[in-house]
Amino acid sequence: MEVGVVESIRLRFPDGSEREVQRGITGLELVRSLSEDLAQRAVGLLVNGVPYDLSRPLTEDAEVRVLTYDDPEGQQIFWHSSAHLMAEALEALYPGIKFAIGPPIEQGFYYDVELPEGVKLSSEDLPRIEEKMRELAQRDVPFERIEVSWEEAVEHYRRHWNPYKLEILEGLRGQPVTFYRQGNFLDLCKGTHVPSTGMLRYPKLLSIAGAYWRGDSRNTMLTRIYGICFPRKEQLEEFLHLREEAERRDHRKLGRELEIFLLTPAVGPGLPIWLPNGTVLRRTLEAFLRREQLRRGYQEVITPHIGNLELYKTSGHYPYYADSQFPPMHLDEHESYLLKPMNCPHHHQIYASKPRSYRELPLRLAEFGTVYRYEQSGELNGLVRVRGFTQDDAHIYCTPEQLKEEIKAVVDLTQYVFRIFGMPVDIRLSFRDDNEAKYGGDIALWERAQREIREVADELGLQYTIGIGEAAFYGPKIDFIVRDALGRRWQLGTVQVDYVMPERFGLEYIGPDGQAHRPVIIHRAPFGSLERFIGILIEHYAGNFPFWLAPVQAIVLPITDAQHGAAVELAHQLQEQGYRVEVDTRSERLQRKIAEAEHRKIPFLLILGRREVESGTIAVRRHGRGDQGSMSLEELLRRFGQLNQPGASDE
Repeated sequence: MEVGVVESIRLRFPDGSEREVQRGITGLELVRSLSEDLAQRAVGLLVNGVPYDLSRPLTEDAEVRVLTYDDPEGQQIFWHSSAHLMAEALEALYPGIKFAIGPPIEQGFYYDVELPEGVKLSSEDLPRIEEKMRELAQRDVPFERIEVSWEEAVEHYRRHWNPYKLEILEGLRGQPVTFYRQGNFLDLCKGTHVPSTGMLRYPKLLSIAGAYWRGDSRNTMLTRIYGICFPRKEQLEEFLHLREEAERRDHRKLGRELEIFLLTPAVGPGLPIWLPNGTVLRRTLEAFLRREQLRRGYQEVITPHIGNLELYKTSGHYPYYADSQFPPMHLDEHESYLLKPMNCPHHHQIYASKPRSYRELPLRLAEFGTVYRYEQSGELNGLVRVRGFTQDDAHIYCTPEQLKEEIKAVVDLTQYVFRIFGMPVDIRLSFRDDNEAKYGGDIALWERAQREIREVADELGLQYTIGIGEAAFYGPKIDFIVRDALGRRWQLGTVQVDYVMPERFGLEYIGPDGQAHRPVIIHRAPFGSLERFIGILIEHYAGNFPFWLAPVQAIVLPITDAQHGAAVELAHQLQEQGYRVEVDTRSERLQRKIAEAEHRKIPFLLILGRREVESGTIAVRRHGRGDQGSMSLEELLRRFGQLNQPGASDE
């Protein structure tokens, strides 16, 4: 035996168990040694947080997690492989097609392609492509990872001319690269992929759109094909059912019907206008979080919508996010301004505005601050992807000794917020990868921040995954990924640890030793952005908002003109108690008034006829539940009071 060669390695699993295995064992061999059933379902491994193909050998001690389709990371692997299967089908059906990029996305995948001259695709072509995908999947060929030199990869795409892959390779110049092959299809790809195409049995192609290469309108317009795929038929059937339900809940449709927001080309795409109902909804959410923040020691601030360009150069937002920002406004040769892309540089100015002592820390500054990003028009989507949005932003300036307790407090606040809305939460620790160009600051400080975040998560007993490469450019973070009523996952709240900005802005405090020290900054936003959060809430509740959140909580419906005065008086009494109440005094039949109020999804319908006025009672109906019987005003107010608390059950 050669001296110094390690013949075995030690692997640690999520349950804390360890296993010593032969060096060079493949992922599939490892999983088979654990469970044959698991081996049938496994799509990949996470090795020290990095996705691995099951065919790759394991060569060093590591933390290992087996991934199946039921894991979020497993779904990304599954859908990435599905994009390659679709590309193989497209190449078989449309020879000469050129491929750009084909990533997995939040739910499914897409591939951007340049079609051969004279070929156009429409939704009518999707079933034919699906059928070809199913045919190819039945051949059950393996995904093969092939490592090549950069020069070999360039030569391949010069020979099989593809300017998009050659441009991607320019960003990888001098580095080893990988191809993946399944059957006769070969594609430039860093992976990871399922073991074989036989797992990809139930594809569904969803839509076709145009997409500029690299998202730049100066580049070629490509064809983008969206799809999704499942390992089991019942999963596909459930998806199609949920898709129909999602269309019924679409916040763009309900936003119009319930008069919550308006998008008009006269103002500009991605710039929503809040209508009266939407403004009430938004202000109610703000008031809820504002009260909770004040209770937890935050101070509220307001900052401008624009700032000097140099401010964002100092923070790094301008060079890092230049492609997604509106162009600078040049007032003269000395002054340039930028629509605010982030609130944090403004808050740092507040911190730096006077000398700080350790006795003042932690300092918690909060703002409902509007920011602006230049999203590509093809990416805009109602309220969930816009160009102007308001973040429930806060920045906590603390000493290193205070950091962990402050993170715990922010996690507690964020989890409380999502419990109020009945949204289960998955947690991801988002760490950096090895691409140094993506991140700012000292690597030692990054490692410290990542260690502290993980320690907090472990001390709190959080169940989490680790997302390598998901960190922001100035710090690792805890991402809160919520599931709505349809089980869809949305990345919303975030908690981020930042050692970089205090260095860039020269922030200091005087410690108990009389010396200057750098604070640590925690960036946090439970909602994320109000626009995106409200868009998700509309769909989560299907527009049937809980009583405390409903823009109109009750409507009074007099049966005849004789009850108009009593109806107005009842509404006034309820409004005096702080409830949002309307009166419908139109000369319409009661059944039509009820139908229209139901369509508006108003929680309570309060009906007054001659009998109710004479007896001093109110006939009560609940939206979607029908007649609730008669109540006195006192009983109604007691019921309203119970329901008007955030998180109160409507059952």
